[in-house]
Amino acid sequence: MIRTAGPGATEINPGHVPDAGERFLNSIGDDTYPCVGARMALFRGSIETHEFGELGDCDNDQPMLDSLSRFVVMIEASAWDDDTVHSYAALFHGPFGMSELRFESLMWAQLWQIHKLDVQTGNLPAEDVSSDAGSPHFSLSLAGHPFFLIGLHPRASRIARQFSQPVLVFNSHRQFEKLREGGRFEEMQAATRLRDIELQGSLNPNLADFGEMSEARQYSGREVAKGWQCPYDFKKKL
Repeated sequence: MIRTAGPGATEINPGHVPDAGERFLNSIGDDTYPCVGARMALFRGSIETHEFGELGDCDNDQPMLDSLSRFVVMIEASAWDDDTVHSYAALFHGPFGMSELRFESLMWAQLWQIHKLDVQTGNLPAEDVSSDAGSPHFSLSLAGHPFFLIGLHPRASRIARQFSQPVLVFNSHRQFEKLREGGRFEEMQAATRLRDIELQGSLNPNLADFGEMSEARQYSGREVAKGWQCPYDFKKKL
């Protein structure tokens, strides 16, 4: 079952208990949250939140792909008129108490399951990025659209990646490229990294610009070794 919440839900009535989507949006609105792009998206009401079962559960696959497909249609049709960043946040009701390694494992398992279903649906990978998770030009393609992912969970070592339950945030790679072309992306990136240092006391060691190394290393938020490889081969034919 999917439950959705939008930014308007952050205006809470007295006695109202916020659901997971509202709590997530409120966390982004906290003054210490470092991601400038996410805060802009929150201010403009352009973050969708969707609630699912436990991370890695195959029952999530079809509902996630369906709602992500609708999200892609929306941003492809309307998101290029300005510099608004649109994000899709999938919130999972567990598991809780996961280590960073366990979260990473379940995250990739869930993404692989959705990828297989996406391929079976007949969707082709985005042509403007690589499907090779080891490539510095990789982005995850779903519904023909490339995404950069941000994973959050309670036991993340990076404070900016901590939330009370597992979350996967899908950001459009093409929106980032549009911001880059307009000179905005670098400004937002620099401001975000400075705020992250102020919050954590150090810069995320996994950070790299697109084209330097695979962005797949950054998805889970765990600091990975130099020789890390994605556990699934998204470029192989199914």
